Order: sequence, then structure tokens, then C-alpha cells
Amino acid sequence: MAIIHVNKENFEEIIVKGDKPVLADFFATWCGPCKMLSPILEQIEQEMGDRVVVAKIDIDECMDIAQQYGIMSVPTMILFQNGAEIERAVGFRQKTQIEELIKNKLD
Repeated sequence: MAIIHVNKENFEEIIVKGDKPVLADFFATWCGPCKMLSPILEQIEQEMGDRVVVAKIDIDECMDIAQQYGIMSVPTMILFQNGAEIERAVGFRQKTQIEELIKNKLD
């Protein structure tokens, strides 16, 4: 599978009704740390895609979703399971830190 771009139209289907946990990256196209995080998330999706969906949510295109989850800075990653937030990480993270975040909550 590939990283999924979430918007208002597919948010509920992917985040709320999805059958796998979702790591949602709230980002902005103008954000330097967000750009640095993208290749890391692609690696995580390739390695852990059977266990977790990796999704990206552009805060400028989806302001209402960003407001709903209180996103104050980017990047912010939220791990959702069954539509509920189970973990949040604000700011750039190394690959090992993101993998640990996922494994600690899903194992």
C-alpha cells in the first residue's frame, strides 16, 4: 500500500472506520521539518504497512480537521485506533522514535 492523503471526503472512512490503526501526519507544505519527515514516513509505511496505515493530512487544506484535533504546530503525528486517538507526537521524530511509538501502543 502507499501513504494515503486524507481530506474531508475520506477522513471518516480512513481514520474512523478503517480496519487498521492509522498514523496520521498533520503537515504543511511550507514546513521544513514536515518535508524532512516525509521520507521517514514512506519507509515506515513500506516496513509496517501490514500493521498500520500511514496517512498525511495537510492542515492548510483541512483546517477543520486540524482544529478538531487541536493541532497547534506541525508536524504533529497522531496514532488512531478504531477512530480514537491513542498517542500523539509533536515535532520532528527520528524513524526509531516513530517505530517505538507505534510498537508500544499496538503490541
